[in-house]
Amino acid sequence: MLEPKSFTLNDIKKGSRIYFIGIGGISMNGLARLAQHAGFVVGGSDNHPSERTAVLEEQGIKIYNSQIASNIDDFKPDYLVKTAAILPHNEEVRRATELELQIFDRAEFLGAFTRSYKNVINVSGTHGKTTTTSMISLMMIDAALDPTVHLGADLDIFKGTIRTGSHDLLVSEACEFNRSFLNFSSTTAVITNIDHDHVDCYPTIEDVIDVFARFIRLVDDDGYVVVSGHDNYIARALAEAKEYFDSTGRKFPKVVTCATDSEPCVVTGRKADFVAENIKFTNGLPEFDIVINDKQRISVKLNIPGTHNIANALNAAAAAYLNGASPEAIKNALDDFGGADGRYTVKGKYKGCDVVVDYAHHPTAARATIEAASNMPHGDILVVFQPLTFYRTKALFEDYVTSLLPCKKILFAEIFSDREDTTYGVSSKDISDEINRRGGDSEFFENREDLKKRIDELIKPGDIILILGPEDIRELGDELCP
Repeated sequence: MLEPKSFTLNDIKKGSRIYFIGIGGISMNGLARLAQHAGFVVGGSDNHPSERTAVLEEQGIKIYNSQIASNIDDFKPDYLVKTAAILPHNEEVRRATELELQIFDRAEFLGAFTRSYKNVINVSGTHGKTTTTSMISLMMIDAALDPTVHLGADLDIFKGTIRTGSHDLLVSEACEFNRSFLNFSSTTAVITNIDHDHVDCYPTIEDVIDVFARFIRLVDDDGYVVVSGHDNYIARALAEAKEYFDSTGRKFPKVVTCATDSEPCVVTGRKADFVAENIKFTNGLPEFDIVINDKQRISVKLNIPGTHNIANALNAAAAAYLNGASPEAIKNALDDFGGADGRYTVKGKYKGCDVVVDYAHHPTAARATIEAASNMPHGDILVVFQPLTFYRTKALFEDYVTSLLPCKKILFAEIFSDREDTTYGVSSKDISDEINRRGGDSEFFENREDLKKRIDELIKPGDIILILGPEDIRELGDELCP
């Protein structure tokens, strides 16, 4: 049996058969494609056939549109990979267990990839992982460094969530949910920010800081940790990690800081290594200079709005530069980048309004995205919001209220969750009612059709319809702009 946190792809015989449960998921479908590219025979199941599973079938991957025990007998896998949402009583898991097959969680299997490449850039942080990973990937491509990439969203240039490149470089998202990223090894780790999220895994912010400190422990001694220099929680995680390195006699990785001003960083006490200067906005889009160690200057114009994307661009530039990307490649990539799918994605026009969708389901992310939209040319902004998971909504209830209260008008859909079997006694209606109690203007809708009718009643040409939340509500953007 392979040890989940130490095995590499070389420990699995080429031609082995690997079965993915939940293969249509945003991360799992990309992981399955990477496994196929690595020389394994791949199959899998998903209860919800989709465009993603159809693409996998076109690439010769066997797909089962149910999750029943006989699928395992039919495919005859050597290994099984499942997501955290797949429970032990799942028929395929039970059958694989009966056959004594080795079963990996998604993060364990992705961890094998991080130990199989010469250089690995893992992008972590509560917010901005997908955008930062996408930016880094495009910088490395422009620099002709041929990265292999694993993303948590579709990117047009990839025609999906992954890019198959050389074995010299892997660029991947590293999510802290369920401590997943503690399975990953890094030569460069990026931490965009630390915020209190995944409250079902981390009851307190101290728990979040601690898990990021443990993630830093997994960086090579001669590696890099790229961080936002003014993040107090990152500073605490670095200090905790350094204590561990000092106690074990290991060399602490080089910390590289990024900031949107020249003030001394809380992380190092000095000016950041990568600084954004001369920031301005033209039609809501940021223009600025990236200054590297007071020596090199790169003038860039982003095609995606928001001050948070200036920070993402700095972190991406730092990670790419440290791994061989030239200033020219960094500029080209940032000037051309139009965003990953579901990250301030303009779906089109609906009755004269811009329809924008964004994954921003956390209060902090929602606030940043609403601010970004407010800087774009617009009439009114109509926010359509769906929280993700009941437990998160209950735990961060006050943050949701205060983040969304300033909106001129907000329409709520019910909370979405595909991994909980209880509502914890909370509803989106509770947030809506509290916003109204405090003087805001909010409405709650139990079904999609009533929500769409209300949108029609409220909008006028020139407005922005800003749809925030998980894929369930973002599909409304496709319905409005087919």
